[in-house]
Amino acid sequence: MKNILIVIPARYGSKRLPAKPLIKIAGKEMLKRVWEIALLAVQKHENYNIQVIVATDDNRIGDFCQQNKINYLMTSVNCNSGTERTIEVISQLEIKPDFIINLQGDNPLCPPWFVEEMIKEFYKNPQIEMISPFVNLTWLELDELRKVKDKTPFSGTTVILNESNEAIWFSKQILPAIRNENKLRTESHLSPVLRHIGLYGYSHEALNKISKLSKSKYEDLEGLEQLSILMAGIKIKMILVDYKGREGMSGIDEQSDIEIAERILNEFEEFK
Repeated sequence: MKNILIVIPARYGSKRLPAKPLIKIAGKEMLKRVWEIALLAVQKHENYNIQVIVATDDNRIGDFCQQNKINYLMTSVNCNSGTERTIEVISQLEIKPDFIINLQGDNPLCPPWFVEEMIKEFYKNPQIEMISPFVNLTWLELDELRKVKDKTPFSGTTVILNESNEAIWFSKQILPAIRNENKLRTESHLSPVLRHIGLYGYSHEALNKISKLSKSKYEDLEGLEQLSILMAGIKIKMILVDYKGREGMSGIDEQSDIEIAERILNEFEEFK
């Protein structure tokens, strides 16, 4: 049986939101929400060998985990990314996982079925190096993304795929450029734009390769680490997901994001 590890990186020292993992959203700590999302995904795959671990650099988060019966491991304060923290967790494990999912600790509204789909895809094809989800934007959602980018050009990432649903390129620009848009709008409610969801699964071998990569010039330009991965020849299998009628959002970075998350939780049911 394949071993799967879900790592939840949880860094205490956020500049914009100190103690971010322990901030309460609708009465519950953000880290606890993410932990429960992981457990919901695991429950759908009871026959698989899946372990969930929080990776933190601060004893205050460690204490919180102990109090709430959350599995955790301490990692270095010198880790520069969730990927580095994930690699450090694996180095502490006696039995190495075959597949690792990096579930960011500041994404308390990540649907658990996104994680489920990644696990399913790995079991269908355990030779996959990396897996990441995307959504196909409707024309209305594309219109909204364009409005957002007028104010914050580097929010939201799009992806271009080949015929095997492997990523060819990611960009903070909206790709592809669209000719004859008015005609295409009459033919389908879906646009040709695919939005990347920043959730990653790796084979153990691929993660080892990634840990040794240098930044590519395109990662420097766009601020997307997955571009360095593509430049190194590592394939990223993309899987189509949807929010099932829920409003989605990315991670929590500032106070206004907390307010958005609480509004969404007020409008929609908790994950079950």
